[in-house]
Amino acid sequence: MLNDVITGLIAELLGGLAVVVAVGLDARARRRRGARRGTASGGNGAETRPARTYTLIGTRAPDGHAVQIASSRPAGTVINRQEPAGERRRFELTDAVLSDGTYAAEPLDWYR
Repeated sequence: MLNDVITGLIAELLGGLAVVVAVGLDARARRRRGARRGTASGGNGAETRPARTYTLIGTRAPDGHAVQIASSRPAGTVINRQEPAGERRRFELTDAVLSDGTYAAEPLDWYR
């Protein structure tokens, strides 16, 4: 009689332990998948990045506010922007964080 109780108890304990291990492995896999999602490779091998908001230094909108753009390109990328007057200006995206929490995009024509 006692032998049957102990055998049943061990079976229940091992079953519960298997469930705990399975849940732990599943949680670990989900965490790793979520952490990898921000740097997952695209079709051409490029990393996917979250979009950053950049303030174009020295550029104003018609209402007088600073011009801001969103881009997921890495720092060091040069972008072109068509001004309302028709001229094109080039900006380099940087890792410099401004006081409003946006990143700086420096005009390249200032350095000619």
